Amino acid sequence: MVKFKYVVLFFCLFVNRHGAAQKSDFATIDFTRADERAYLYGGKSLDNLPLLVYDLTSRLDTDVEKFRAIYKWVCGNIKSDIPQSDLVIRRRKKHKNDPSEFLEWNNQYKKTTFKRLLKDKKTMCTGYAYLIKTMCILANIEAEIINGYGRTAISNVKSLDMVNHSWNAVKLNDQWYLCDATWSSGYIVNNNSFVEVYNDGYFLADPKIYAKSHFPSDIRWSLLDITNNANFSAPPLIYGETFERQIIPIHPKKMDLEILINDKITFHFKTLVPIKDDTIQLVYYSGAREHQLEISTLLKDNDSMSFTHQFKHKGSYDVHLKIMEDIVATYTIQVAKTEIDAISLVNH
Repeated sequence: MVKFKYVVLFFCLFVNRHGAAQKSDFATIDFTRADERAYLYGGKSLDNLPLLVYDLTSRLDTDVEKFRAIYKWVCGNIKSDIPQSDLVIRRRKKHKNDPSEFLEWNNQYKKTTFKRLLKDKKTMCTGYAYLIKTMCILANIEAEIINGYGRTAISNVKSLDMVNHSWNAVKLNDQWYLCDATWSSGYIVNNNSFVEVYNDGYFLADPKIYAKSHFPSDIRWSLLDITNNANFSAPPLIYGETFERQIIPIHPKKMDLEILINDKITFHFKTLVPIKDDTIQLVYYSGAREHQLEISTLLKDNDSMSFTHQFKHKGSYDVHLKIMEDIVATYTIQVAKTEIDAISLVNH
């Protein structure tokens, strides 16, 4: 068990023009002033959104700084509403075979969602995305709500079971960027406790990393040159730390692997932030105990790193790539003595 459609020409222009947009485009921008504005007005109510947006953005020079102030304020002042989220999940499962019935219920329930957001500053992903878009409009910044599939350790892991998440696209300097204020704001533990901790990795995230955990219902909003969702559930499972450390797993391309004893697997990833060789680990767990796997042939080429591991023992393994103390990718590996054993393991 692992831890924890438009005119074709327009579509092509959309992808080619916007596919590479990411936070590094603003490497020369110092977000200190924007972050200070978000901190200065922390705790303010949502009763007067135009005034709040004015206070956050009026003294900032660029749209990206204004958006940063809005984003950091939302992430730091809005909490996840776990009971509300659980209710929507139950309803979604109940109407799994009748999406139109769920949509009808959901459209009605949105009124309750937004009332709770404005009154208690608690919400779920729909409310986060709605608030980001509304505040952007007030700041004259174009933004969209993107609905789709969020892939986590417990949802949409191996197939696209149901649309379950909402996030935003924002237009800055005539390019579209992706962000997820819900996942930036913190995470839920044991389905009953919200831990407030900001994750900057989801802010103007690289679309190539984003596509490994977010798949939009409208494929244009992947901002990548892809035409279907066939591979969304195939890659390794990634985590918030993957975004924070800006790691892009390249190989193996699939999470589920079947190999024979003594086969070697090459693990290849890109890192957008420099890391030290001795911080890279490959581990698996037996109960709560962590075991390190030997890595060899460690190679580095600019932002690309790779290493190999030879699997010498039969069994089923959940193997995790770690950078320092953070798990950034998970693979499930079936190791068999013979090809017949491999078929038996897969069918077990």
